[in-house]
Amino acid sequence: EVQLVESGGGSVQAEGHLRLSCTYSGFSFDDYTMAWFRQVPGKEREGISCVNVREGRTWYLDSVKGRFTITSDNAKNTMYLQMSSLQDEDTATYYCAADPYTICDSLISARHLEHWGQGILVTVSS
Repeated sequence: EVQLVESGGGSVQAEGHLRLSCTYSGFSFDDYTMAWFRQVPGKEREGISCVNVREGRTWYLDSVKGRFTITSDNAKNTMYLQMSSLQDEDTATYYCAADPYTICDSLISARHLEHWGQGILVTVSS
């Protein structure tokens, strides 16, 4: 059974940093596209970053490029989203997601990924 569990969210001041973790089980990281999404109330869930090791692809939403970095530690079965220079507009519930068939690119969409974590809130205050 595939499971994803996010951790590391919380409140941070603007220009601060935070690292989200997504601990996964039931599959191999190298065989899946792994992604981070975020959502604010009233808006669609937005893809912000993804990685597919087998295809050698990594993608970032323009608004987070240079500020967010997706990494992984296979020994810990954990994917990370390192976030820096956080802004008010980064406030959202963040989700990790995984799917064996989704392509990691700018067209990634929430409806294309099968497995999701429960979400974790990140609040940035100025």
